[in-house]
Amino acid sequence: MRPISVRIGVLGLALVAGLAAPTAATAAPEAGGAAPAPTVEERRLDGEVPREILRRSGFAAVAPAFARELGRADSYREARRVVEREGAALWRRAVDRVQGRGPARGDLSRDDDRPLYWARLGMTRELRTWEPGFGLSERQRAALLTELERTSRGQTDLRLPRGHRDGHGKDVKRVLLTGFDPFTLDRDIRISNPSGAVALALDGTVIDTADGPARVETAVFPVRWADFAEGTVERALRPYLPRVDLFTTVSQGRVGRFDVERTNGAWRGGFPDNDNVSRTETVPVADPASQPQWTTTTLPYAAITAADTGRFPVYDNTSVTEIPAGGDEPVVRPDGPTPGSTAREGGGGNYLSNEIAYRATLLRDRLGLHGTLPGGHVHTPVLQFGAGNTDPATGALTDPEFVRNRLDIVAQTRAIVGVAVSAAGADRD
Repeated sequence: MRPISVRIGVLGLALVAGLAAPTAATAAPEAGGAAPAPTVEERRLDGEVPREILRRSGFAAVAPAFARELGRADSYREARRVVEREGAALWRRAVDRVQGRGPARGDLSRDDDRPLYWARLGMTRELRTWEPGFGLSERQRAALLTELERTSRGQTDLRLPRGHRDGHGKDVKRVLLTGFDPFTLDRDIRISNPSGAVALALDGTVIDTADGPARVETAVFPVRWADFAEGTVERALRPYLPRVDLFTTVSQGRVGRFDVERTNGAWRGGFPDNDNVSRTETVPVADPASQPQWTTTTLPYAAITAADTGRFPVYDNTSVTEIPAGGDEPVVRPDGPTPGSTAREGGGGNYLSNEIAYRATLLRDRLGLHGTLPGGHVHTPVLQFGAGNTDPATGALTDPEFVRNRLDIVAQTRAIVGVAVSAAGADRD
């Protein structure tokens, strides 16, 4: 998820023309006032492709059922209980579908991450436009929306093992992995994000590694600048980084390759997010006076790139773009930043994948874990449709090559995590 990957990854797909007008709110607005408007991201729900994804996955009834439950709430406290319960249920339902538990409910392949994304937006739109009889302040609505985001993204479902040993007396390593929502949807609304598929496929699973079993817990994050500025990454990860043995943020990157990003930069490059908002600025963090321009991976990149993990090549990416000390023009540095430079692109660019990597590794460092906790960012290949299915206006929602590519990316990411855990254990020994 970086500017160059956005340009390459869409493979020249044309912009999707004119989205339909939003549907009416589920409940009537209060007398004398208009219901809050859906967001840009939520309004995309009215296109045929999102409706088809929901229909063909069995998730079409999620938002209407949520609206009915909200309609029964007679207080803010009860509404919060509904939001917490239904948000968590959506996350578990999506994980279960991907991991093969229960009926598939539709003909989309189980590995698909898109039903979770579009069903969540249906729920947030219902909540955003809901006008209960008991009245709801802007602050209360914002709190409910935040809780719905957290619960439906797995951020409240990170169940790390309490003990360090499994039933056979082996040490159980704890791994935290994050993915992202689909993005660049105005270019091709059919898009899936392989990092989100990875998160759903690996959540709660155990990987057998040379250093023993590793339990993986996952969450996904939005592609929105504002959420990151409001601290969503730090709130989600801070309680868990001191308790895990390894973490990796994951996003979609370049065509045909994986990258372990060596360096992350403190700069937002302005590419529009899922609400079509741009931000060009230094990454906003707490205590900016102590903010570094660069952070680095502590993942065992040499071992990862040397291992045979799947059909895609895996690279140790050391390139960055900087303004050198005393300079005023950006310069590409293939071997990493020079002393005193100002960041303009990390190895992962200057979009939200770079930012989550920067925030997570900065949090690691501020918690005093740089020397003990392996962590960093992995970019997956761009998820591509089949050769005859590249026109978003006329193309199919899915095809065999699209599914194969996603399954192979998920499997190879799992293998990369296994190698990282083993190599990190060898380093500790």
